[in-house]
Amino acid sequence: MHQPIDRIKSYLGDHPWKNTIQYFDVVDSTNTLAKELAAQGAPAGTILIADRQSAGRGRLGRSFLSPGGMGIYMSVILRPNCMPSEIMHLTCATAVASCDALESALHFRPQIKWTNDLILENQKLGGILTELSINPKSFRVDSAIVGIGINCCQSAKDFDPSIRTMACSAQMITGTPVDRDYLAAELVKSLYAMDAVLLNDKDTLLNRYRQDCFTLGKEISIVRGEDIRHAIAADVDSNGALVVRYEDGTTETVNSGEVSIRGLYGYV
Repeated sequence: MHQPIDRIKSYLGDHPWKNTIQYFDVVDSTNTLAKELAAQGAPAGTILIADRQSAGRGRLGRSFLSPGGMGIYMSVILRPNCMPSEIMHLTCATAVASCDALESALHFRPQIKWTNDLILENQKLGGILTELSINPKSFRVDSAIVGIGINCCQSAKDFDPSIRTMACSAQMITGTPVDRDYLAAELVKSLYAMDAVLLNDKDTLLNRYRQDCFTLGKEISIVRGEDIRHAIAADVDSNGALVVRYEDGTTETVNSGEVSIRGLYGYV
């Protein structure tokens, strides 16, 4: 019986990142391990894939449920050698690359809830967590960690009742078993393609993100502590931040780390 890493590599042929893949039955978090390996000098294109995460992480320190046999939990180390301001769109670019891989492997294209959730029919299919390490002397990006988690094989009963109406899996969407190894290989390909144009074709990446972004045009609420304001999600700017338009016609640019963006109607 072939191990997952052998099957993934068989789908990759002579791909440049083929021999940088590491596969684990369980890790605490592929992103955490990738950060450690990056600090030790691991090269660009180092890919970590786990069958299960014991402490999967999402945005703002939230947990990301990562049961064994059910999903793809992958992190990639990039070495963009740029200033942080040049790569603020990384999460957006990764979301588009993830959509590309799902479309290629499974023949459906999810949408993106700004800024980092993959969704279909108002339910969460996956999430993205990107993290930068900055060189304290040059202030340039030493490494960028791209983490992707996708629900693949769950049925509705596999999700906790508290999130059952808000979560879905690729298998629930297609109605057929999902080959996680094939999808992982397609993710490797799409992330490699993204990395190749990350700094020199930013406008195209962001335009594609806007096309996939479900949040745009929707009514949202912007939460800062106890202060809640309603607005329309109008655009995504050149750094991936959300441009919102308030009822009085004024606009503001908000970043995911500053505010909580909630849909007024369901999971948007």
